[in-house]
Amino acid sequence: MVSIDVQNAFVDFPIFDAKTRSMKKKVLGKVGGKIGTETKVPIIEALHDVTLNLREGDRVGLVGHNGAGKSTLLRLLAGIYEPTRGSSRIQGKIAPVFDLGVGMDPEISGEENIIIRGLFLGMTAKEMEKRVDDIAEFTELGDYLQMPLRTYSTGMRVRLALGVVTSIDPEILILDEGIGAVDAAFLNKARDRLKDLVKRSGILVFASHSDEFLFELCDSALWMDEGHIKQRGSLRDVLTSYKGRDPFENMSQETLDRFGIEPVATTNGGE
Repeated sequence: MVSIDVQNAFVDFPIFDAKTRSMKKKVLGKVGGKIGTETKVPIIEALHDVTLNLREGDRVGLVGHNGAGKSTLLRLLAGIYEPTRGSSRIQGKIAPVFDLGVGMDPEISGEENIIIRGLFLGMTAKEMEKRVDDIAEFTELGDYLQMPLRTYSTGMRVRLALGVVTSIDPEILILDEGIGAVDAAFLNKARDRLKDLVKRSGILVFASHSDEFLFELCDSALWMDEGHIKQRGSLRDVLTSYKGRDPFENMSQETLDRFGIEPVATTNGGE
């Protein structure tokens, strides 16, 4: 049974030799939470008393400003971080996708990188070998797959990485917002593959600043703020609270139709 059970979890980071406030500010810019000053060594409380229970079929979006604790929570769920206090129990094969380029070697060929990146995401070499032709067709890289990755443009690297990511079979899929920062035209082509990837996943947890992308993949959400869960519920309700407006307010009619959403009612002060 695929499941995620996090109970009253805290994640603390001690900062040694932090002699100035500027050091503290620099760290806080990268990790959500608050600095504790009770001890001589500054402690960053990146996650504060987080409880989360997910089961197969859950599709959860994480929202919040930069430094709110989204990435720390993703790394806790992926098993990269252990809770300082509380507990985290994960059942299922995890595929953490935090950076499209992680696990790729610039000195070997694109085809070899397909295997390496797949291993990094929890697949076996034989499983990835069976996927090479499909990934090659999707990326349209042709003979470049036989060339070293260092000869690729940024766009070509993204195509290769996205091709690998969307070919895996995870039980628990952990996606960071960086996956949305790709070429719009290619991302549109990859839309169906991303949806299929999510369908093959038992549980999805996805952090993103893109309302549209969240609605493509998720149906519920958590609002992270200063390392704790401020609100949880339906994706639309959480985004409305977080942004102070209905997330569909400024979306095109085409987008509303795609999501099956009725036009957003607007108020007219003159009537």
